[in-house]
Amino acid sequence: MNDSPGWASPGSSPSDGERPGTDGDAQQPAAPEQPAQPTGGPKWSAEQPPPGQWSSPGTTPEAPQAQPQPTTGWGQQPGTPQAGQYGPQYGYPGGPGQWGHHTAAKPGVIPLRPLGLGEILDGAVATMRTHWRSVLPITLVVATVVQIISVIVQKFMLDDITFAANPDAGPEEVFDSLGSTLGASVVIQFIQALGTIVVTAMLTMVFSRAVLGQQSSVSGAWRESRPQLLRLIGLTLLLALGAVLLGAVLILPGALTDNVGLVILGVFVWVPLLVWLGVKFSLASPALMLEKSSVFKAFARSSKLVKNTWWRIFGITILTTMIAFFISAMIVAPFQILSLLVFSGGLDALEDGSGMNNWGALIAPAIGLIIAQTIVMPFQSGVTVLLYVDQRIRREGLDLELARAAGLENYGTTGG
Repeated sequence: MNDSPGWASPGSSPSDGERPGTDGDAQQPAAPEQPAQPTGGPKWSAEQPPPGQWSSPGTTPEAPQAQPQPTTGWGQQPGTPQAGQYGPQYGYPGGPGQWGHHTAAKPGVIPLRPLGLGEILDGAVATMRTHWRSVLPITLVVATVVQIISVIVQKFMLDDITFAANPDAGPEEVFDSLGSTLGASVVIQFIQALGTIVVTAMLTMVFSRAVLGQQSSVSGAWRESRPQLLRLIGLTLLLALGAVLLGAVLILPGALTDNVGLVILGVFVWVPLLVWLGVKFSLASPALMLEKSSVFKAFARSSKLVKNTWWRIFGITILTTMIAFFISAMIVAPFQILSLLVFSGGLDALEDGSGMNNWGALIAPAIGLIIAQTIVMPFQSGVTVLLYVDQRIRREGLDLELARAAGLENYGTTGG
């Protein structure tokens, strides 16, 4: 058995609407020594609820499915529950007729069953605490590099800036100032985006192993994430490009016709669409990294996993974002105050812009951002990965494959 935390291609996953080949099923011997199962249904472990009236599409009542066989990843095999298996059976884990917290195996940071909100947040924090030797260097190094480059860009691109608040500034100087500000912002955002992509790729591998109770190293996380890194960059660029094009389609007509009402309407349509699409494709990144899939297959996988649970994932994502924001604000605020009072020359220097581009005023907030990002980035990445795992457990019975990958060899046959 291979206990690698890799993920099978989504093309073989039941949620894609494709059933594994029936020829392969026929070649696998049945397991008559197992407890009797409902005819035509999948094999269930003692940790899972009964299948009820659900039957696996594409199977005949006379031919029981074979036991799942170990694979090289966490993908689905004939006999594992299919998409929709869990569905509305689950409210909150441990509720009436559902799994209690004491019955599910927990080889790593989460129990192998559908997760509640608290368990997802706790799993992210537990991974940061338990696997800090891998998590901390990744986020600290990337955040430091990003902030160093950002400080240098701000220093030299904004060194000769003239602020529009200066009454002596002419139109040409104002436009130069705005152009410099915009250019610096674009460069800084691009650098931060690249840093976030690298962190996301590597932390996804760390969290995937943490689910199995396995340790990770920085070099191992890099080695496992590197083959998918260019695809993750492409996925991120496509998301950004799609957001910009959608805004252009909705807002430009009003802007070109000087119709303020049409512009406002376009904005009011654009923002909700961005939120809806953002949640719909929020699981594309872990799907891309862990299933080793292509960019467009990752988008399709995310869409299928989010389907019918959009509001739940939206709520968890908003809560995670709010927590991350408040943590970042509490960490960065003292450094910004220090920068303002000690290095920027006070409010007068802030007003005329004379104190905003010295080294001290730039470095102090950057230190706060490094600390904040070192804490916040793994937390947000962890929640996203665990949401992905949770959705696959609910829809595809991924817990069986995770248990086998973690070394629980009898989990799916004799009750774990």
